[in-house]
Amino acid sequence: MNLLRNLIRPYLAARYTFHRITGTGAFARNRTRYMDASRQSHWNALKQAIWKYHVKQFHESSCSVASVVSCINALRALRNGDITPISQHDILDRISTGHWKARMSKGGYHGRRGLPLPLLGQVVKDSIAAYGLAVRAVAVVPTPVKTFGDASIHTTLKARLKAFDQKGDGLIIAHFDQGAFIPTLNIPHISPVGAYDAASGQVTLLDVDPDEKRPYQVSYETFYTGLSSNYHHMFTAFGYNGGGYVYIQVY
Repeated sequence: MNLLRNLIRPYLAARYTFHRITGTGAFARNRTRYMDASRQSHWNALKQAIWKYHVKQFHESSCSVASVVSCINALRALRNGDITPISQHDILDRISTGHWKARMSKGGYHGRRGLPLPLLGQVVKDSIAAYGLAVRAVAVVPTPVKTFGDASIHTTLKARLKAFDQKGDGLIIAHFDQGAFIPTLNIPHISPVGAYDAASGQVTLLDVDPDEKRPYQVSYETFYTGLSSNYHHMFTAFGYNGGGYVYIQVY
């Protein structure tokens, strides 16, 4: 596993340098727009809650922890009003699914760190159950490159984005290529969606990366490009077969 990591990093660094020099990828002009981090009084209760309880990951591989705990606290607030939020370490101590806590350690679980999409979905389901939160359903949706032209996938995703933003019907946790959105390495990353403007097609990410001080907005097409990354084939050895999203349907 360490040998594979040592092979992946030079490739990722070279790809980053190429995009930076050529002004392509996330370095393309006007690809990403940073947003005001303040909440708005006219937003629905769930949207307000995910912005209020959004947190940053505590180390480089813990994006899943920050994303899941943000959503769990938002759902708890939706149900109970003001709450004392559970911490990232609290949820790791409580949810053992997929050796989640071990995956957050320096050596990982048998060399594996972070959560691939299917395991993220199971962690979300088990976290919701552990904290006694009633939701209608949890859907795990892979979006490999071959689905880019599948109209039904886009129709469903846009409907879910719109329902979250306008009605607070559900939350979306994106599993995506972070380098598709911002100038960084093209690595698997996880963060919740913070908003969707159906008129302009802009999607706002509440990126849990502590280097991202403010939420940022990308076009729907860019958003789906990040979701539909198959990642580099060497990530397959660590369980990462592609991106997608987890949808928590509240109503």
